[in-house]
Amino acid sequence: MKKEKKESFPDLVALMSRLRSKRGCPWDREQTHKSLLPYLIEEAYEVLDTIEAGDDEKLKEELGDLLLQIIFHAQIARERKKFDIYEVIEHLDDKLRARHPHVFGKKKAASTEEVIRNWEHIKLSTDRPDASSRRSQKKSVLSGIPRHLPGLLKAYRVQEKVARFDFDWEKAEDVLSKIEEEVDELRRAVGRRRAKPKEIEEELGDILFSWVNLSRHLNVNPEFALRKTIDKFVKRFGYIEKQLKRKKIPLKKAGLPLLDSLWEEAKRSTA
Repeated sequence: MKKEKKESFPDLVALMSRLRSKRGCPWDREQTHKSLLPYLIEEAYEVLDTIEAGDDEKLKEELGDLLLQIIFHAQIARERKKFDIYEVIEHLDDKLRARHPHVFGKKKAASTEEVIRNWEHIKLSTDRPDASSRRSQKKSVLSGIPRHLPGLLKAYRVQEKVARFDFDWEKAEDVLSKIEEEVDELRRAVGRRRAKPKEIEEELGDILFSWVNLSRHLNVNPEFALRKTIDKFVKRFGYIEKQLKRKKIPLKKAGLPLLDSLWEEAKRSTA
């Protein structure tokens, strides 16, 4: 049986407006751009989880939840007489057309790499922040990277962007040499009698940044690679806990030899 026609986009926008009105929901009315931030981040990560799980039905639901956040923020901005959702869409439309001259103009792009390189050059030439804008004070190739991205992902995006302007290592082997150099520097810092925690932190940060660089050269996203490894660790440690429970041995009394033995079992059973 055919499902009833879904509400149109304008109806959804009107629904959000109703929820924010005096006739609407007290909780919705109280929200601000800042109060909604945790939900925006949470919904984005839930979308990521469903994509990794390959669950299309759940992805449909989570994309809807993420869309709600966008409509919510646009409605708050509309009430503040700043902009509305249709201005958001119009601005996005203009930007996509301007940054795809190989589709909507006469410029040619023979490869994905060329498209990305052109995109960055167009951004620098067309994004003209207002003099009163905070962005105008720090306009650069890296100014569009969100401050609150997870560290690994942020490092990856920074390196990816500067590489589009040829500021990059030529090959993965060069990065490996740099990692070895950074490890030696950390080893020397740790070996010093009066090593300052700040110095050790800096050297360790350099190593992590270099590892991210290597992952990029190997076409591996370090954030996703680490998430997968964490999931694998959690699964294997869960096996250990299950076996200890079956043996009626408390985790804190198991001891390292037994834990190591169960870890090896976990690796074989969850491989």
